Amino acid sequence: MVDNPPQASSGNERLSIFDRFATVTSKWASRAGFFVFCVVLVMTWVPSILVLPSVDTWQLVINTATTIITFLLVALLQNTQSRSDAAIQQKLNAMADALADFMGELSREYPELDRHRTELADAVGLEKREGSR
Repeated sequence: MVDNPPQASSGNERLSIFDRFATVTSKWASRAGFFVFCVVLVMTWVPSILVLPSVDTWQLVINTATTIITFLLVALLQNTQSRSDAAIQQKLNAMADALADFMGELSREYPELDRHRTELADAVGLEKREGSR
């Protein structure tokens, strides 16, 4: 588990309030405290059958509460995961770019590397990305 998730896709950008909130929520939801909160929620709900007018209302209370929590957490966790994926992809692209450059320099001495460099460039779309900079 990563303790410090990527802060932004380029590292130079500041995170928005929503992104910071999503990061904090992601950290909190991945800890034991969140699980304890969920267990306490269910344990609080179970005896509420004594004060609610019907079983249907009793079930509706837990269904509504858990659906709302799930819906909001999915949105927040997806934000964090998307930023993490983008940061990892950026690092992989930089490594592939550096490797392709290194292979290009060595291809004078080892001509067979040129074919591998071309395969690498095609696989990760280096020329397309370089042209879009």
